[in-house]
Amino acid sequence: MHRKATDTTAAVDVFMAALVHPCKAEVEVLRGIVTGVDPRIAEGIKWNAPSWRLDEYFATTHLRARQGIGVILHLGAKTRAPEQRPAIDDPDGLLEWLGPDRARVAFAGMDELRRRQSAFEAVLRQWIRLL
Repeated sequence: MHRKATDTTAAVDVFMAALVHPCKAEVEVLRGIVTGVDPRIAEGIKWNAPSWRLDEYFATTHLRARQGIGVILHLGAKTRAPEQRPAIDDPDGLLEWLGPDRARVAFAGMDELRRRQSAFEAVLRQWIRLL
């Protein structure tokens, strides 16, 4: 799979090797899902968690969730927050909006992650078009 020159997947591999987390397997699956959505997506560590970017970071694993695993979607550090949240087709109701420029997607565990993978991929494709 083609990666950008700024890809830091090796740093994520090192982070994951040391990670002690009840949803570590889900995080590994998330890595494959997110990077599989678009070949331009690169991985890295941001906010002490596996994260993904094009030119700027747009998604970060939410490792502090009390249960399950989540991903915070955001519009990058340089992007100005829109006055209203963007229109994202989300028929499965995956997005929990935290503000006009960020949302959380949460999965209770591996079964839900696998069951909702296609819907999550569709949301991700729409999200990266906003960047």
